[in-house]
Amino acid sequence: MTQDTRRPKLRATSVLRWPTTVFQTYFSKRVLIPWFCLATAMGLTVQAHANRAAQSTPAGSVCSPAQPAVIWFDEPLPTEGDEQRNWEQRALPIGNGALGAVIYGGVTTETLQLNEKTLWIGGPGADGGYNHGNWTDGRGPEAMAEVQDMISDSPTGGVAPEVVAELLGEEKLNYGAYQSLGELKLDMQGIGQTTAYRRALDIASSLATTTFVADGVTYTREYFASAPDQVVVVRLTSSAPGHIAFTARLEVPDGRSQVSNLAQGGRITTSGTLTNNGMRWESQVQVLTQGGTVFSQDNGAVTVQGADSALLVLSAATDYAMDYARGYRSGIDPHEPVTRTVSRAAALPYRRLLHRHQQDYRRLFDRVALDLGAELPDLPTDELLNNYRNGIQGPEARALEALYFQYGRYLLISSSRGGSLPANLQGVWSRLPWPAWSADYHVNINLQMNYWPAETTNLTETTAPFFDFVDSLVAPGSVTASTMYGARGWVIGNETNPFGYTGFHNWPTAFWQPDAAAWLAQHYWQHYLFTGDRAFLKERGYPMLKSVAQFWLDFLIADPNDGSLVVSPSYSPEQGDFTAGAAISQQIVAEHLQSTLAAATLAGEQDTDFLSSLQQATEHIDPGLRIGSWGQLQEWKVEQALDNPSNEHRHISHLYALFPGSAISTSATPALAEAAQVTLQGRGDGGTGWSKAWKINFWARLRDGDHAHKMLGELLSNSTLDNLWDDHPPFQIDGNFGAVSGIAEMLVQSHAGHIDILPALPGPWPAGAVSGLVARGGFEVDIEWHNGRVKTVYVTAKHDGPVHIRSDRWAAESIQVRAPKGRRVLTKRTDDLVRFQARAGTRYRLAPQ
Repeated sequence: MTQDTRRPKLRATSVLRWPTTVFQTYFSKRVLIPWFCLATAMGLTVQAHANRAAQSTPAGSVCSPAQPAVIWFDEPLPTEGDEQRNWEQRALPIGNGALGAVIYGGVTTETLQLNEKTLWIGGPGADGGYNHGNWTDGRGPEAMAEVQDMISDSPTGGVAPEVVAELLGEEKLNYGAYQSLGELKLDMQGIGQTTAYRRALDIASSLATTTFVADGVTYTREYFASAPDQVVVVRLTSSAPGHIAFTARLEVPDGRSQVSNLAQGGRITTSGTLTNNGMRWESQVQVLTQGGTVFSQDNGAVTVQGADSALLVLSAATDYAMDYARGYRSGIDPHEPVTRTVSRAAALPYRRLLHRHQQDYRRLFDRVALDLGAELPDLPTDELLNNYRNGIQGPEARALEALYFQYGRYLLISSSRGGSLPANLQGVWSRLPWPAWSADYHVNINLQMNYWPAETTNLTETTAPFFDFVDSLVAPGSVTASTMYGARGWVIGNETNPFGYTGFHNWPTAFWQPDAAAWLAQHYWQHYLFTGDRAFLKERGYPMLKSVAQFWLDFLIADPNDGSLVVSPSYSPEQGDFTAGAAISQQIVAEHLQSTLAAATLAGEQDTDFLSSLQQATEHIDPGLRIGSWGQLQEWKVEQALDNPSNEHRHISHLYALFPGSAISTSATPALAEAAQVTLQGRGDGGTGWSKAWKINFWARLRDGDHAHKMLGELLSNSTLDNLWDDHPPFQIDGNFGAVSGIAEMLVQSHAGHIDILPALPGPWPAGAVSGLVARGGFEVDIEWHNGRVKTVYVTAKHDGPVHIRSDRWAAESIQVRAPKGRRVLTKRTDDLVRFQARAGTRYRLAPQ
């Protein structure tokens, strides 16, 4: 198995009291730190949060624990024609974080296309060498200075991307690509013409099934990927005894590995060494039956005859390790851990394996339920989606939207679990030897977007591989920062791989994004804001924030025109010139410095020189927030011809401060919010899948629920595949995750210092309920609404402290708060803001009177 790189276990802690100056730190320089995080900082006890799924649903709960949620087709995944596009359109994916499988559902030949997330070509050990994207031709920080001088001397304030790429770019050297493990083929015997075919994925139970009838016999196949047991499981049964017969074999891509294939004792062992980089890998499939006979063949296949049922247990691993110092290899032959994993799982009865899997899965999935007032009709998902594309609205459209929301949560749970790499551009599912963009980690938005819904939709555990991976980038990124930028700390470029690629490549419009490290580090701060986990902040979050801040303290320069600190070179992704002070760079770095300053106080930073430098930089950095000549939020500091009202590019990076940042809000900065709206209107509603998903979040933050819903409709109608995967094109999973975040933002927001209930409720959702969403400060929120008005809100506090909650959709002026057993709670009200004191672990009911 891969090296265990899980983060330290989150634990409860007691927080010391801090002086009043903490408040000044939090609120200086537009740092929008929620009041409830201040309460945590000021001496309140952090208590372990009880698992929602383990509790019975309380009286008055607004949602049932889980709504029926099934994606299904009435035919197998087609294998004729464009197989890759068929795979994208009709895949039913299962996964446990490290392992992924796609269910084809073939009748006479069943196929499971398999992935193991660390199986990559490229990196250390690859023929021709590997340089982490760093320069190897003698260039150094003086090259950066040359580009900075060119920008300063330019009469337009900009330099063409091609020119900068020529000076700073580096041809990719063995960057590599994510690989398919292979395909598990089950060649069936004795099955004739079929009827009543159904291939389904129940995302509420994380179980895929294929069922059909042949010659009066009902055949059922069940599939799941277990995180507790680290295996993929397939079970074959029939309604009549003795009808299960097949040959199992594992097919691997040609020419990629030196492969050994052995079948013994009903177990298929397939192992190899990638010829590109020497990575060792292995998979094993144990075949077990009730009744019948099992034959192990010399060609590495296993044949089953006349069985009542069959069980296949599969696992796989490589010798990859998330460790720069060790060349990204564990030194462990994967044979032993794979053998141990498969043997342990195969010793368990099927029902026990299924129970362990579903108990683990539902502990996460069942925390959130969304009911938009409609149940799914019994239609294949492609027909349901096609009806939506054709404008059919009403209950079935609402049911599809709720299904899409929960499907995104299913995908995150299935592709991001502790102990492996984070979800990549395709989650964990990819069938090509050279997938689009290598199925890598683009850090100019895509990796970050994958984790936008993790905290808000109550899946904080799924962030573990993200934090492990970003931690692993510090060592190679420090070399890049020193040798290429002449700076302390660490940095990264536009995209990366599992092998610490922190330097550059040479694609002019997509190689430069040093502020990406600051964006990644913000997830550490947000994790603290949502959880209040002081141990995490002190041990992992603050060291990460500080390291990135040190880089920017060294690399920021003074703008000769106004003296403000700016990023140079800076670039607004995929468009325009290289300039000084592009809005996205300034917004990200300014937010990062502010967050680091707030975290430094909480972490007890004693380095006064660092604190002084950080404070000064925070005070002098250009925030990247300007209103341009046509009322837009400027994308570049020097407007000139760069800000074009006819520009409809899919990247709208200069709205970072609106989302996921919080420097722009309708309440605190209405003029900037209006400028952001002008920008969005100019850009239009087009774009690719992930871009439309981002726009859902933008419009939700602008409190325009109808436009947010329109963007959800655009995404579903024009950028969603038949299996509800996001379509860039090709399939790219960040759109799924971004949309889940956007739906959550439509229902609950907490970035502006209070919990905002139904801030962007669209007209098509007049009645509904949601439970289990999470607000910053560790509050779980349940809401029921009717006729567009809030009927009931439940707030469960993770910490002792004040609750500030508002909504402009209360059904009456007076809001009453009650604790369990109906006890009234003293409240204060200022305009539309209701305030009361909460006790950790207590669930409060808010209702209009």
